[in-house]
Amino acid sequence: MNLEPEINTEVLTRLKRARGQLDGVINMIETGRGCTEVVTQLAAVSKALDRAGFKVVAAGMQECFEKGDAAPMTREQLEKLFLSLA
Repeated sequence: MNLEPEINTEVLTRLKRARGQLDGVINMIETGRGCTEVVTQLAAVSKALDRAGFKVVAAGMQECFEKGDAAPMTREQLEKLFLSLA
């Protein structure tokens, strides 16, 4: 993936945070923690993944906008990709 270094760093940070949260959720389930705690942490993991995905899609949209007709993806392809995160 060819993202700007700043965007790449932000996406990787979010994904690593989500990985840590997911490890925490697995540990919570293995140790028998309460449903509310587990669901709350799962929601946090989901939100972190969504934010990383939106950041990647936004960067892709910006790239397409800047390149004009030479864009690597069509508007429809970007829309489909964006909606896959919803």
